[in-house]
Amino acid sequence: MASSSQADAVKDLLREALAEPGTAWSLGSFGAIAEFMRDPDEAVSVLPDDRLGMATERGAIALTACPDLRPVAYETSVASGWNHAVALCLPEPTCAMSRRAVVTELGPDREAARERDRDAILFDLGLDLLAVDACVRTGDPEAIACLRSGVGRSLFDHANPIGRHLVAMSPHRVFLAKVGRIEVYAPIPGPGGSSPEGPHTHVLPKLMRSGRTHAATTPIPVGWVPCAALHPAHPYKDMMGQRIAFDSTRYVAFQELLDRWGDPDLLAVKRGGEPRPDSPVSSRHAQGARRVAEVQARYLRGEVVEADPEANEDETVADHA
Repeated sequence: MASSSQADAVKDLLREALAEPGTAWSLGSFGAIAEFMRDPDEAVSVLPDDRLGMATERGAIALTACPDLRPVAYETSVASGWNHAVALCLPEPTCAMSRRAVVTELGPDREAARERDRDAILFDLGLDLLAVDACVRTGDPEAIACLRSGVGRSLFDHANPIGRHLVAMSPHRVFLAKVGRIEVYAPIPGPGGSSPEGPHTHVLPKLMRSGRTHAATTPIPVGWVPCAALHPAHPYKDMMGQRIAFDSTRYVAFQELLDRWGDPDLLAVKRGGEPRPDSPVSSRHAQGARRVAEVQARYLRGEVVEADPEANEDETVADHA
């Protein structure tokens, strides 16, 4: 369990990040994730309880600073340069959620971020993920009837009627973890559609089948599981991954987070050192840290950096896993 000073520091980190509209959030697992973001001028409602977070008309986030919550700041190498985030991790023995493997009705969502949603019915989609329950919620009688008709079956069972009606129903998506929840109210895009700007979800069965809790390139300490993450404003791309002019202020801001919450061994490698003989840092993560340092130096020199074909990581997966 964290000391009181550590717990206060974690709460301060969450509060400060929530107050910054340039910070995006994610909650989920490898292949199944919900994301929350907001515009600077978007109307925000405070939560009706003591959780940290907010609600907009497009989605909501509600967080609980668990006593054993550990932030882990990291950078990963991708084709365009690097990604960065602060993972919100729990010890593996205490992170587990329900692990339901079939669609299950859970009843009214009394913990909904908005009081007006607390009578709507919550259904666990039964994705059998370690640290997250991926759910949907609706108050529409026809949608409730459709969801109830699929209870007790796998979501991916061809005989389950939910799958073919899910886009049309577009219930709220509610992803739950021990550290909190993200709710998404926007319609689900149809086949071939793209994720909307703002809060959205991804459910990618192929990635889920790997059984991983996070991408192999993400340097999470052994014994810890990332349940959520905050994604501070990036120096050269916006929330939707589009290139912007390099912003050194954003770069410096994340380096401060890295100093406070990053892996000291990995930081030493990034700054030109070698891992300690007994360091848990893998060669893969060490190589990634060196590559990030190299490309950051180029950006800081004002160079125009093109995508690196040697960085074979799928940037889309890296952003959403």
